[in-house]
Amino acid sequence: MPKTMARSARQGRNDSAAVAVLSPARRGVSTNKLAKGAAAAASTSRVTPRLAPKAKPAEPTATAELWKQFRRLCQQKPSTMQEAKRRELRNQLIERFYDIVRFTAERMRLRLPSEVEVDDLMSAGLFGLMDAIDAYDPDRGVKFETYCTQRVHGAIVDELRSMDWVPRLVRSRTAKMERARKQIEMETGCKPTDPELAAKLHVSDEEFEKLSRDSRPVGVVSLNRKFFETDSSRDVREIDVIRDGRQQNPMELLQREDLRILLTKGFSRAERLILILYYEEEMTMKEIGATLNLSESRVSQMHSSILARLRAQIAHRLKEF
Repeated sequence: MPKTMARSARQGRNDSAAVAVLSPARRGVSTNKLAKGAAAAASTSRVTPRLAPKAKPAEPTATAELWKQFRRLCQQKPSTMQEAKRRELRNQLIERFYDIVRFTAERMRLRLPSEVEVDDLMSAGLFGLMDAIDAYDPDRGVKFETYCTQRVHGAIVDELRSMDWVPRLVRSRTAKMERARKQIEMETGCKPTDPELAAKLHVSDEEFEKLSRDSRPVGVVSLNRKFFETDSSRDVREIDVIRDGRQQNPMELLQREDLRILLTKGFSRAERLILILYYEEEMTMKEIGATLNLSESRVSQMHSSILARLRAQIAHRLKEF
């Protein structure tokens, strides 16, 4: 019994010593963990401070609600305030469906000449969009995008026709001939002749001549259109290469002046004046005589003498070539 009590006492002292040895370590580990957690929390609070939540932007009014308000104002008795509100709602609808106008104008631009601007087509399409908004009825069950596309396309076509000076009948005949010409070129690979075009169009020779004559005025070219591309920054336009028949060639003028100096070399002043007044000014012998204070017979005699000397001089010059 005393041995058992002594053994128990020694075991109790060993357990208390072990606890005393392990306790400081455990306390140190807990203290280190707490210190690290506090430092991390402090650093987090310094680096990323808490921010106040941002206010969400106000959502725009739905398109269906805009249509309801717009139709309600259109059905009411017009007044100054209601008209201003109706225009404001219509402007909002125009902004929502503006992409339809841009898409339609850019698609139609691909089939038009290069001098037609996309901005001009979009301006005409906007008027069609405004008309479509005023005339649209949602109760019919048709989507506005489907209805609006046709109105915008029609407004652009009407604007193009109003700017065109050629009648629609001439345009249609010209397009018919161009389609027949392209079909023959694709089939044969050669440029079609007039009999082949007449046979393709199933018309007689007289009717084909009339079609050809009516389609000629369509060839209108803008002078500002680009003629061909160059490596420089400045493109060559049609106006830069077109020929002006009223303007004289400077090289030709210089050659004529040199020839006149060569032929009249050795002539007196009166003889040179007779040549200039008779051939360039187209004056008569009588008028030349009055100008030079000579008789008509004397002018004629001097003219014959000048021609004889010129023939001899030219014959002598021809031997040199």
